[in-house]
Amino acid sequence: MPVKNSIAQNSGTITEWRRYLHQHPELMYDVHETAAFVVDKLRSFGADEIVTGIGRTGVVAVVKGRTDTKGRVIGLRADMDALPISEASGVDYASTVPGKMHACGHDGHTAILLGVAQYLSETRNFDGTAVLIFQPAEEGGAGGRAMVEDGLMDRWNIQEVYGLHNSPGIPVGHFAIRPGPLLASSDEFEILVTGRGGHAAAPHEAVDTTLVAAQIVVALQSVVSRNVNPVRPAVVTVGTFQTDSNASNVIAHSVRMEGTVRTLATEVRAQAEERIRALCEHTASAYGATAEVIWTPGYPVTVNHPDQTAFAVEAARAVSDHVDDDTDPILPAEDFSYMLEARPGAYMFLGNGDTPMCHHPAYVFSDDAIPLGCSWFAELVECRMPVSA
Repeated sequence: MPVKNSIAQNSGTITEWRRYLHQHPELMYDVHETAAFVVDKLRSFGADEIVTGIGRTGVVAVVKGRTDTKGRVIGLRADMDALPISEASGVDYASTVPGKMHACGHDGHTAILLGVAQYLSETRNFDGTAVLIFQPAEEGGAGGRAMVEDGLMDRWNIQEVYGLHNSPGIPVGHFAIRPGPLLASSDEFEILVTGRGGHAAAPHEAVDTTLVAAQIVVALQSVVSRNVNPVRPAVVTVGTFQTDSNASNVIAHSVRMEGTVRTLATEVRAQAEERIRALCEHTASAYGATAEVIWTPGYPVTVNHPDQTAFAVEAARAVSDHVDDDTDPILPAEDFSYMLEARPGAYMFLGNGDTPMCHHPAYVFSDDAIPLGCSWFAELVECRMPVSA
């Protein structure tokens, strides 16, 4: 596969960076050591501008091309944060921080973008400006939104933005993408069912919230099966179910449940919220109880723009003979969606091989994917902003 020569030659060093980051995971916005590591490398490469504190702890670096005749600017993004998971991978460079692990490969994404920064700083073989975006808090903290709200796109006049994510189950050396919805929206809900507690021997004197809540759980399954168009993917999951009683002979006064909703379309997302509220309230009322629904909006749908997806595919085909340009969408969420709402762009899956899935304690990022990811980003910059003749 035509990986760029200098990137291939440097892949061992980039792997060392990745493994160092893997040993020192940080969560959410508390990525100060990771950001400092990134800044130190960027300075050593000779990046033209380095700015910290965008989106609280994000880092932005600018690398200018050999020329800038057209004022073109392309953004490339990697996420930096880890997960609150105890590692069980067995690798000799495992996390040194108890209860924290790079279980989603963000260490690999960060190392890849550092490799791109080094390559672009050395070659400058493009006409325009590359903006390298190192983002905190992808794992639930909406760091992508924070960086956009901090003026990321306007301050650097970013015109297109691209990102990638490793994908277990896709062979190393393969790329996968599609135009349109690629990853789902993710909303959270909390349901509080209140009835009248009592003695288990006298259920007629109580309003049994355990029974009511169980009926609500069953009713919620009808949102997808009977309300949403069957060709429009959606998932409703109740993840927790807690009564306020710890005794077998007590009817609970209240039950608290929490869950998540995933969709691939804005209108389905709105429909799911409306139906969940109605089903909870009316089901509870039918049994003489009440139900309060607290809705917490999460990440929006990650939607690839058609033209930029085509550019991403072209760059991938310059790197690999294995590019799926119509892969199936999946229902995890990704806060790169906020950047794609702000600017045209595309998000690419990079094969990670036959490894445990992301967010698993035995997950391992494939270092063999590093030169491919670096070459894809570099190819995007050089193809979208070719040096003028």
